Amino acid sequence: MERVPEIYNVSTMLDANLSAGRSAKTAIICGDERISYAELFGRVCRMGGALRGLGVRPGERVMLVLGDSPLLAVAFFGALRIGAVPCLLNPLFQEDAYRHFVSEAGAMVVVADEASWEKVARSVLGIPSTIILAPTATRGHIISIDEVLAGSDDALAPASTHRDDMAFWLYSSGSTGRPKAIIHAHQDIPATCWSYARHILDITDRDVCFARALFHAYGLGGGLTFPIWAGATSILDPRRATPAGLLETICRHRPSILFLVPALYKAILDDAAAASADFDMPRLCISAAEPLSPDIWRRWRRTFGSEIMDGIGSTELLNIFCSNAPGAVKPGSSGKPVPGCKLRLVDEDGVPIKKGNVGFLQVHGQSSSLGYWRQRAKTQQAMIGPWIATGDRYRLDDDGFYWYQGRADDMLKIGGEWVSPVQLENVLTEHPAVAEAAVTGFSADGLTRIRAWIVLATGRAGSDELAHGLREWCKSHLERYQYPHVIDFVDQLPRTALGKIERFKLRGRN
Repeated sequence: MERVPEIYNVSTMLDANLSAGRSAKTAIICGDERISYAELFGRVCRMGGALRGLGVRPGERVMLVLGDSPLLAVAFFGALRIGAVPCLLNPLFQEDAYRHFVSEAGAMVVVADEASWEKVARSVLGIPSTIILAPTATRGHIISIDEVLAGSDDALAPASTHRDDMAFWLYSSGSTGRPKAIIHAHQDIPATCWSYARHILDITDRDVCFARALFHAYGLGGGLTFPIWAGATSILDPRRATPAGLLETICRHRPSILFLVPALYKAILDDAAAASADFDMPRLCISAAEPLSPDIWRRWRRTFGSEIMDGIGSTELLNIFCSNAPGAVKPGSSGKPVPGCKLRLVDEDGVPIKKGNVGFLQVHGQSSSLGYWRQRAKTQQAMIGPWIATGDRYRLDDDGFYWYQGRADDMLKIGGEWVSPVQLENVLTEHPAVAEAAVTGFSADGLTRIRAWIVLATGRAGSDELAHGLREWCKSHLERYQYPHVIDFVDQLPRTALGKIERFKLRGRN
């Protein structure tokens, strides 16, 4: 990896674009708004000055409850500019969650947008000295964003932070309990840009990027840090992601690199307007956050003539560390390690396993998190020397491709043999009657059994006959013991805001 200077502030990626002559180039497109690099730099400096004027000091946390809008970019880099620590919160959290996160972080400032400021204000009411910057008139502890920005200068020198200083927080998706605050340093962003954006995406200043959910590590890279690092253009859309909205944005702004999760690729495919949509296919379609099923990959290629490049990343590593690459795609796999990242598979005792066996995935990379905020035990459990335990089980094939087998706590042992829920789900979704599938385990008479939750394709109805047919389908495509003992037909599957199946909620229904 190209090492950044010892004294380094990641907000200076903006300065680099001005020095490269990109002042007038469009940095962000959001609806009808186009923001140049010079305009973005000025807004970031004003935000940094405003936060400093409110008393925010280096190292102090600034909570961001923002949709995918220019304000997120401005607040994120503005806080970094003064050495403060922006913490990106999911704007879809339940109202009472914000009080917990603001208190845990000891944040004195929360930046919220039109969609979130009222519920944030109700949630943090009564926390001493907490200020909410919101798009509304100043009153009490709520201060107008426009007012504080108007009183700041559009030039501000960056704080002299160290490359290993705490820079920003992201939050794990949290399958159980509260999401953990994951700490990253200033040097972690350029590390991901070098390893993935440069060497896998080959991103340049000619690219136009479109990603969703910038509060998530995958979206933050694709929608903000990658394009700014390369001097490219980012498309932001704060609206709720719908097939119609996604198609509208893609057709209107014509991104060259598309970053979506599998659930959104599927939503586009399922929309009747997709096949006739008038847009140039992006040169790269990227998928992450959950495994991309071979069925979705094949449907996308059949419909649009383009391959989706699937990969695996984590919030702890900040972005994708293992990926398929242009011209080197194996549908259903997570690809190969990206430059600068090392992967290994180990058994329960941490001993490396033989190729072809299923093991626990550990990763070593320059963008590794500094740890979890105030959770030393979990930090020590996940971060083993230079390695991070991902909690995923994988298999490595003879060609060096990694194949996801499920989360460590999702794997099922049936008759002494391990069964991968993901493998079963992929086979089930290949059946013409199945639109979506999720697989969990349950206990019956002291034995572990397999339950499949099935969302049927349009026009299909659940029946005992179909359930029997699905079991036989699995037996004919997998080992004889790899089939669901119980099948439940449901209207929808519980998912996170990013589209990941929440299996723990399904297990709770057993």
